[in-house]
Amino acid sequence: MMGSTNIEEVREEEKFDRTDMQEVHSEPDDVKRIVPWSKQITVRGIFASIAIGIIYSVIVMKLNLTTGLVPNLNVSAALLAFVFIRTWTKLLHKAGVVTAPFTRQENTIIQTCAVACYSIAFGGGFGSYLLGLNRKTYEQAGVDTPGNSPKGIKEPGFGWMTGFLFVTTFVGIFALVPLRKIMIIDYKLTYPSGTATAVLINGFHTPKGDEMAKKQVHGFTKIFSLSFLWGFFQWFYSGGPKCGFSQFPTFGLKALQNSFFFDFSMTYVGAGMICPHLVNLSLLLGAVLSWGIMWPLIRGLKGEWYPSTLSESSMKSLNGYKVFISISLILGDGLYNFLKILGSTGQSMYARMNNKNSKTFPENENQALDDLQRNEVFLRESIPLKLALFGYIFFSIISVIVIPLIFPELKWYYVVVAYILAPSLSFCNAYGAGLTDMNMSYNYGKVALFVLAAMTGNDSGVVAGLVGCGVIKSMVAISSDLMHDFKTGHLTFTSPRSMLLSQAIGTAIGCVVGPLTFFMFYKAFNVGDLNGEYKAPYAIIYRNMAILGVEGFSALPRHCLQLCYGFFGFAVAANLAKDCAPKNIGKWVPLPMAMAVPFLVGANFAIDMCMGSLIVFLWHKVKSNNAALMVPAVASGLICGDGLWILPSAILALAKIHPPICMNFLKGE
Repeated sequence: MMGSTNIEEVREEEKFDRTDMQEVHSEPDDVKRIVPWSKQITVRGIFASIAIGIIYSVIVMKLNLTTGLVPNLNVSAALLAFVFIRTWTKLLHKAGVVTAPFTRQENTIIQTCAVACYSIAFGGGFGSYLLGLNRKTYEQAGVDTPGNSPKGIKEPGFGWMTGFLFVTTFVGIFALVPLRKIMIIDYKLTYPSGTATAVLINGFHTPKGDEMAKKQVHGFTKIFSLSFLWGFFQWFYSGGPKCGFSQFPTFGLKALQNSFFFDFSMTYVGAGMICPHLVNLSLLLGAVLSWGIMWPLIRGLKGEWYPSTLSESSMKSLNGYKVFISISLILGDGLYNFLKILGSTGQSMYARMNNKNSKTFPENENQALDDLQRNEVFLRESIPLKLALFGYIFFSIISVIVIPLIFPELKWYYVVVAYILAPSLSFCNAYGAGLTDMNMSYNYGKVALFVLAAMTGNDSGVVAGLVGCGVIKSMVAISSDLMHDFKTGHLTFTSPRSMLLSQAIGTAIGCVVGPLTFFMFYKAFNVGDLNGEYKAPYAIIYRNMAILGVEGFSALPRHCLQLCYGFFGFAVAANLAKDCAPKNIGKWVPLPMAMAVPFLVGANFAIDMCMGSLIVFLWHKVKSNNAALMVPAVASGLICGDGLWILPSAILALAKIHPPICMNFLKGE
């Protein structure tokens, strides 16, 4: 699971302990009594998936519209699925009702369906390429900016957004289904996120794992309650634009003006606990470099570098430097990793074709037997090739017809070319994700954005570029996500048929829940205000990428091009240093993609994330064994509790019920 920055793009390559891998390959007790694929999808499982999908859609939408940085929540979703069903079955058991056993296959199906649902909230473009079409983003990009045509405006609407999502997301589901055996069994790609989820699920459904799960469920429930109540408590003091704990001057009022403060956001503290330390430290470095050094210096050059009559929100003043330097870091990091993944993909495939590939882990006799059993289950209920081809062709034809009706600027023949190229692009991305866990779908989307914006021209280039980005990104990302799920299913003895169906159900639910969640925020809060909480930073970034594609460098403010060259070069150099330097040095090289986020958003969320890292670091120092078990549960509780409070908060805002108190801080006399 980028008009927003997916954490998979900025994370380090995850390394799994061999004992974990051996654990996931251990034969489950229920392998001989696996229920048929049609019974792996249950009514209670669908209801649990919908509930989890809605909760996580709200959480992800908040992250998407505030910073655009979303951590990988697959493991958290698997934990929440376990909590839901175990709680439900215990309640029924106490009432004297006999229920079907809760199996690892059902756990996997719920996780897959829920993730497919909330992935739409993140990857559907609500905070990036689709939101970049609205009038507010058009005005922020500068009404007098060449290439920023007023014709390139389309206000958000539930109908067209839902239709666009349906026709673009379902194509991606079928793109790589025929290659699932090659990717999972023949190439034995690891798909680290999918494997980690399988390790957790397999661990839950063992006698030892049941005790572990009880501790995690207790910890999750306790922290979830505290986080929800804390969000409720904070609300009472936020009765104004600059009020409440979210504006607490932790480091003083001067630092507060430059966004350096801890805003007590449990969502980002929890996200920081999930993210690798290097991601959080890179965020902090980017915040210090931008808000601590660069922006105060450039603000001091007002009147020399840009007219003093312009407001800071103008793209020809300070805001222009923020946006375009962020873009240069994102493009530099994305281009390097894009070429790197393509290179490693080609090298690995060449080695396999020449029988030079080596196994990732040494196999013993038991592991080989386990693999045979998993492969047998994975292949026994195969998905018919005709179904995959028919699904891909059917939804492609619908897309070719519908997308130009919604966006006349994107000609039908561009969509046809996109769907012809999509399977090969999806294969490259899914193969690379299997090797490194890095989903590069947004880089494929950015390539489409620049190409289509340049080819279409001034009047229609912005719309064609943004929509084309969404078409390519959706197909490439969803097919890669499905391979992650297939890997989880392979390791938990779950049928590919039930996995595909649950992915389709989750996607269909997400195509409705995603827009509804977006409009809850859009109607209740001031989304897109660069000075507010819901900045939606990637909307302006993606629109300006499209303007760059149309007009070239003429859209940049004074001296911005030189700074962009420098930061683009820094992003490439940092990645080279990370790959070429000795491991003990390279692991400390910052991640440019993560550094780019606070350049536009501010420093406060980076401090929240680092607070999460600090908690994990100290926890491991004090009680390492307990930390490894409880960190995912505590982080999930913080995220879900704070995220769930958004629902009543938005309802209160829509009902015009405002907090009764404004807690503010003023300079002393």
